[in-house]
Amino acid sequence: MHSESSPLGEFDLIQRFFKAGADAMRPNDEKTIALGIGDDCALLNPAAGEEIAITSDMLVEGRHFFMGANPELLGRKALAVNLSDLAAMGAKPIGFTLAIALPTVDKAWLEAFSKGLFAVANQYSCPLIGGDTTAGPLTISITAFGSTPSGKSIHRSGAKKGDDIWVSGAVGDARLALAALRHEMNLPENDLKQIEHRMHNPTPRVDLGMKIREVASAALDISDGLLGDLQHILKQSQVSAEVFLDQLPKSEILQKQSEDVQNQFAACGGDDYEICFTAPIEKRDAIDKISTALNLPITRIGSITEKVGTTEKLFLLNKNGDLLDEIKSAALLKSFDHFAK
Repeated sequence: MHSESSPLGEFDLIQRFFKAGADAMRPNDEKTIALGIGDDCALLNPAAGEEIAITSDMLVEGRHFFMGANPELLGRKALAVNLSDLAAMGAKPIGFTLAIALPTVDKAWLEAFSKGLFAVANQYSCPLIGGDTTAGPLTISITAFGSTPSGKSIHRSGAKKGDDIWVSGAVGDARLALAALRHEMNLPENDLKQIEHRMHNPTPRVDLGMKIREVASAALDISDGLLGDLQHILKQSQVSAEVFLDQLPKSEILQKQSEDVQNQFAACGGDDYEICFTAPIEKRDAIDKISTALNLPITRIGSITEKVGTTEKLFLLNKNGDLLDEIKSAALLKSFDHFAK
């Protein structure tokens, strides 16, 4: 970041770039947010018969985003990835806190960052209700709160034998955009423009999450790679699964690539922020209606099977229904590791 010389202090910074935006949303949220920014704690006042969902995500410069990344898009993504977690639980966003470490106080950067942040906050009626700021390497940490009717939240542990496995939208574009930006592969400029937003400006599937409360047996959002994340459902539900690689939903841009690249990026690319969920077979018509109502593709990619002995297994099948060999499967079952070198 390029610093603008200024004596702007912590509380002035909060007041100028964050409190004003938060206060602008308060009139619509007084029933849920009893107290927002300005005290030692925020106070939530959920309605009777509701549960509060809480999630936290941290973005670190050089680890989760490029040095010098567009601050407005960064502000959007920082909140969107948290709302994606709420969506996976079927939760309606109700508020969030922001903790941010800044190398310097750059007013132009903060103006753009807060603009992007509040654009998403307003879009999903999710006000900023507190947080913290300090000096340090650029790090953004958000904790988001959502609500679900009691007993209606979707967990990772509910998948049952015979359930279908579904995925919203398309997967693999964020990884393809990253590969192009890293110069790992050549991508026509027009193709990159069409998919780059999937990496920098993901869409949290909040509406989908709330609509599948009545049909999904288990769900999660895809942040570290579809098949790697799906294994969390298998482990917590103590089941196995079969997935057809050729059924993974891919964009037209990704389908221009080699079959190996398509499979690799769609299976374990990461940063997709789509919803993967399981549901009983008899819910297929209901899911198709949800897909139509939201104008959002929802694709069936496989099914849940019994656990093999004491182990949860994910079996990958090719278009002929044959099992992939262990080496190819292992390469596609990896997920992003935040501590990997």
